[in-house]
Amino acid sequence: MYVKIIAKTVKEKKFSEKLKFWKNYKGKDAFDDLSGKHAGVCYMKDTYEVINKEPRKKTLGRIKQTKVGGHHSVYDHNFLTLELSGISKAMAMLLNNEKWYVTSEKSGRYTVIKGSKQEEELYNKWCKIFEEEISKAYKNSNPKFFTDLKIKKLAMENARYLNSIYSRGVIMVYTISYRQLNYLYGFFKELIEKGSDKKFYQKLMPEIKEFYNELSKLPYIDELLIKNGKNRTFTLINTKPDPEEYFGDVYQTTFKATIPCFAQNIRHRTLWCSMNDIPKKPTYYVPPIISGNKELSKQWLTDISSNEENVPQGMLFTCHEAGTLDSFVLKLYERKCTTAQLEINELANLQLKKYSKALKSKKHARAEELSDFMKGSRCTFSGYTCTMPCGFKEGINETRKI
Repeated sequence: MYVKIIAKTVKEKKFSEKLKFWKNYKGKDAFDDLSGKHAGVCYMKDTYEVINKEPRKKTLGRIKQTKVGGHHSVYDHNFLTLELSGISKAMAMLLNNEKWYVTSEKSGRYTVIKGSKQEEELYNKWCKIFEEEISKAYKNSNPKFFTDLKIKKLAMENARYLNSIYSRGVIMVYTISYRQLNYLYGFFKELIEKGSDKKFYQKLMPEIKEFYNELSKLPYIDELLIKNGKNRTFTLINTKPDPEEYFGDVYQTTFKATIPCFAQNIRHRTLWCSMNDIPKKPTYYVPPIISGNKELSKQWLTDISSNEENVPQGMLFTCHEAGTLDSFVLKLYERKCTTAQLEINELANLQLKKYSKALKSKKHARAEELSDFMKGSRCTFSGYTCTMPCGFKEGINETRKI
């Protein structure tokens, strides 16, 4: 595992030039100073410039007061960007489900899977099969869209369903605040000390301990910020009874999805998501490009289930999602597209049908609004203009199998 700081919040140059002590403070001390001054804005009598020039002792007093008193939001003014390499899909999801953050993650379409010998053999086998099946179905009829490179990347995207969610192949750039870094550190610490009855966390524990140790080396961990006064913890794995399904101005729904699909779903930061623990009796997603072929479907289920103990990405989980009607519409603009992963495109349509039916049954004022999104991909939405038309008919009318 590789964790490195590649960017951080810095003070405006003209301010740093006026503060002689600035060069003497590094790491969290510099962040504390900035946030301590920002905390003074809440009740300042003059301007920020006056606070910026205040005696160091006054700033230190405010820093202590806010940390001890739990007024930690001021420490969200400082941001760190981390380069994370050699982490698993499970760890990436754990991090990406906590707000607030920004992630740029290397796509499964561009990542050659590295794992056990068995995983690599199965991955290479199915990359070849998917390339053949995609070519047979679409290459001749859509040569401009389905180039050799496009077909290869789509094959990789589907073959990665075989790979374990705990394999360390993810690379991403992750930006969080100074406060959030400390909260995550505290969450990891508590999970290590108390353990968990959730199989997902038990299997992830070696990586959790390693990641925790890497974070402890950073000069931004503060004991007062990691204290968990509100009993918060990681939100990825649901620890409560499954929520009731509801559709209105706000919504809450439960569905089955694979890890790649759900990982994309939680990237919508306007939504609130969780999933249940690893199922005791696993079922698996069969990519539509092979689902109509009995022999290939049988082979697929045999191969993917052979890696059950390591939890392949194609295993279906019970997932939960909540948000507002407007946040759901925003998701439709992202996921109803030919270039979107097929599984999450299908999920968006399934949820759209349920949402529309529920609103119509209660004669909701916005019931008809959802009808506009049921004609096909987003290029069919009223008022939306696609800047990169695909020309792929089956993609636009949402009958594609890849």
